[in-house]
Amino acid sequence: MFHNGQTYQRSDTVVVSLLSPANDDENKSRFFSREGLAVTRGGHKGNAIAVLTSGGDSQGMNATVRAVVRMGLYMGARVYFIKEGYQGMVDGGENIVEAGWVGVSGIIHKGGTVIGSARCKSFRERSGRLRAAANLVKHGICNLVVIGGDGSLTGANIFRQEWCSLLDELVEQGEITPAKQAECSTLNIVGMVGSIDNDFCGTDMTIGTDSALHRIVEAVDAIVTTASSHQRTFILEVMGRQCGYLALVGALASEADFVFIPEWPPESDWPDKLCKKLKQERDLGQRLNIIIVAEGAIDRQGNPITAEQIKKVLFNNLKQDSRITVLGHVQRGGYPSAFDRVLGCRMGAEAVLALFEATPESEACVVSLDGNQAVRVPLMECVEKTKRVSKCMADFQWEEAVKLRGRSFVRNLQTYRMLTRLRPPKSAFDALGQGTSEKRGGYALAVMHVGAPCCGMNAAVRSFVRNCLYRGDVVYGIHDGIEGLIEGNVQTMGWSDVNGLVGQGGAFLGTKRTLPEPHMEQVVSRLKEFNIQALLVIGGFEAFHTVLQLADNRSRYPILRMPMCVIPATISNNVPGTEFSLGADTALNEITEICDRIRQSAQGTKRRVFVVETMGGYCGYLSTLAGLAGGADAAYIFEEPFSVNQLMDDVMHMQAKMAEGVQRGLILRNEYANPNYTTEFIYRLYSEEGKDVFSARMNVLGHMQQGGSPSPFDRNFGTKMAAKAADWLISRLKESRENKDPSAGTDLETAVLLGLVRRQYCFTPVQKLKDIADFKHRIPTHQWWLKLRPLLRILAKHESTYEVEAEPTDYDWED
Repeated sequence: MFHNGQTYQRSDTVVVSLLSPANDDENKSRFFSREGLAVTRGGHKGNAIAVLTSGGDSQGMNATVRAVVRMGLYMGARVYFIKEGYQGMVDGGENIVEAGWVGVSGIIHKGGTVIGSARCKSFRERSGRLRAAANLVKHGICNLVVIGGDGSLTGANIFRQEWCSLLDELVEQGEITPAKQAECSTLNIVGMVGSIDNDFCGTDMTIGTDSALHRIVEAVDAIVTTASSHQRTFILEVMGRQCGYLALVGALASEADFVFIPEWPPESDWPDKLCKKLKQERDLGQRLNIIIVAEGAIDRQGNPITAEQIKKVLFNNLKQDSRITVLGHVQRGGYPSAFDRVLGCRMGAEAVLALFEATPESEACVVSLDGNQAVRVPLMECVEKTKRVSKCMADFQWEEAVKLRGRSFVRNLQTYRMLTRLRPPKSAFDALGQGTSEKRGGYALAVMHVGAPCCGMNAAVRSFVRNCLYRGDVVYGIHDGIEGLIEGNVQTMGWSDVNGLVGQGGAFLGTKRTLPEPHMEQVVSRLKEFNIQALLVIGGFEAFHTVLQLADNRSRYPILRMPMCVIPATISNNVPGTEFSLGADTALNEITEICDRIRQSAQGTKRRVFVVETMGGYCGYLSTLAGLAGGADAAYIFEEPFSVNQLMDDVMHMQAKMAEGVQRGLILRNEYANPNYTTEFIYRLYSEEGKDVFSARMNVLGHMQQGGSPSPFDRNFGTKMAAKAADWLISRLKESRENKDPSAGTDLETAVLLGLVRRQYCFTPVQKLKDIADFKHRIPTHQWWLKLRPLLRILAKHESTYEVEAEPTDYDWED
């Protein structure tokens, strides 16, 4: 089938690149190449896989277990649960049970791990591992998926190294036969890191981290209201004995005034600095303060810094009314976020593929996340790097410890330290608080929104304003987009004007969909009036189109030869040049949570199918990713045409699944998936054809998807994107000033869209992106998430009825 520049081929074989390896030359040797692997349904009959969760639990583990089971069954293998982690493997018996398709239904939305987890001292001894090996061999298991922390993965690697000698010993003892030994001669293991602390080197995010951040941000947002009512200071203790990721990113996402993390201890005079900052803020009228401290926080001498200690400092020096909140295991609890569910689905499927590709010579690997690219990396290399962080901290080598955490951790720390200043440097403002930019030869930059509002826009504005003011430049806020610019609704923005914006949804500056083309003379006149030298536009497809129209008119209007940048911000995620748009993560979480509630509402009733319509225009991103996160049975989108025959097949398949014991069905449909097969039509079809087996209900989610509080991801994504945009715009202005080249502003490279592509942030000229944009339907001609469509079907349907599609060919961005 051909549609919209995409090619699809129906087949019983999926050419899988569910988690593509990174392709940069610098890191290529770290990754296991697997491009073009053919995965055939039922191609591994006779093999057995076991999955266990070990160590501390984390949200998203159940999504991972579900994916391992269903991908394994799809490929024809027998799949076993090992309950209670390594302890269950050592004890054997009822702890090792075969898993079925229906057995993992209804678990994707649950926190913790349904198969249990436990610490196991006996597995640390060879005698315990000998018993574990005997229990696995009895079931013919020689493929193992381990979901846990670095200790659990290290234990798995030791088990793998000893496997042959353990089997020799079992044969000598008569525990197993030589035939069984030959059948299970090699143990293949694949690891996945399940930990809320995000303390494993080699991955950007571990399973459960995003959900834990949700709990932290929810707690801070709730505390803010009571703290401001009484002018209190709240001290939040969050988890992280060896890693300050949760504390640092939680502080970024909540505008916390101070943060204590183990990797970057404060100087010895931290009590004075803390009290000075909080006093200045109160003197300026701030009614509350938030301090976040990691449970493993220390000073430069390695002495612990506790919440109680901080409270005493504030009372002794400021007499402030302070309260301590220890979140504790609340951070591990609750439902998993949409991100963790999708991450678990993708990693679980990849782990099964990695097991069946393994050879006796293969190095044990762990499935990890690098940017938007999930990759396989050598397990023990990552474990050793993780241990080096602890050693650096023990040796007081703080800079090296931060560096080993990765570039993202370093950027988070730098961004937090800059954005949480009470005010910009004194050199940036005069005694009256007015910007000194023009006096010092600085720049005048403007920011506005174009398109529909979405969560994360305010975080981007705050970051952009403070990044520019920090340098001593002037920032203009343009209210209500192009219409506001035409009307002259433009105001200078100060440091305190953006206080508290990070946690607010919507768009503080206001936004409209109006494009500049019909009003170009008026737009140009206003830009000249305010002497704007650079422009940041935050919005969706209309924002991209706005900057494209401005760039196309540069030959007529010299003022438009200024640097211009777009930050894609739309729940639809339909902007070319980026794989993620600001606001899409929040919308996904809203849809996922609503679908959970809809399903829960039917508990105790007869079998029921819910047909839910999502937003997104012609882009099926929300339906597809929400389908993965919500465990949907089908998701209908515009990019993948469907017929009434396929609808009927899905209805019949739903009947079959209900007969097997499934109680709830979820069908998602993108709002513009098909003009004739409407949500109402699909609901009535399921109601009529399934009436003897199940009932159906319909829900149109509407603008609930645009509301709510921004997710931690969108708060920090907006913060980082705006900081990068500010750096880029100012560097371009400096180049132009130094070169004094009047034609420089006509360069394609001076009007760009900032996007996350594969593993990197890229500034792509908008005039190049128009070649890969479908302006009629307002979507890119290439969309990376379409490769997840086969996985959605694999995880939603029984292996005997799969009809999956080949993955679209990757777009070559260099062309």
